[in-house]
Amino acid sequence: MAFLYVTEFERPRNQWVNIANTPPIVDQTPVAIGAGSLQSAAFNAKTAMIRVETDSICSIAFGTNPTATTSNMRMNANDVEYFSVQPNQKIAVIANT
Repeated sequence: MAFLYVTEFERPRNQWVNIANTPPIVDQTPVAIGAGSLQSAAFNAKTAMIRVETDSICSIAFGTNPTATTSNMRMNANDVEYFSVQPNQKIAVIANT
């Protein structure tokens, strides 16, 4: 089974360099990647940035109640990306090719 790994961070201390502060606020339970859209847990009230790592090709969407489709932002297998997000948002993921 493939997974999407979501790690939450506070706003970077140095606004000129976009580097995640460690330790992270939360390492979420990985979200399974499958044929239907699944959501992460809601982001922490202090979360401003997330790190997303996927071990298979997928598409992702963000929002308070997002539903990912294969038309959304695509990530390749083994990609790692950082995203600026709003507290209490979620990320949704679905398998893609």
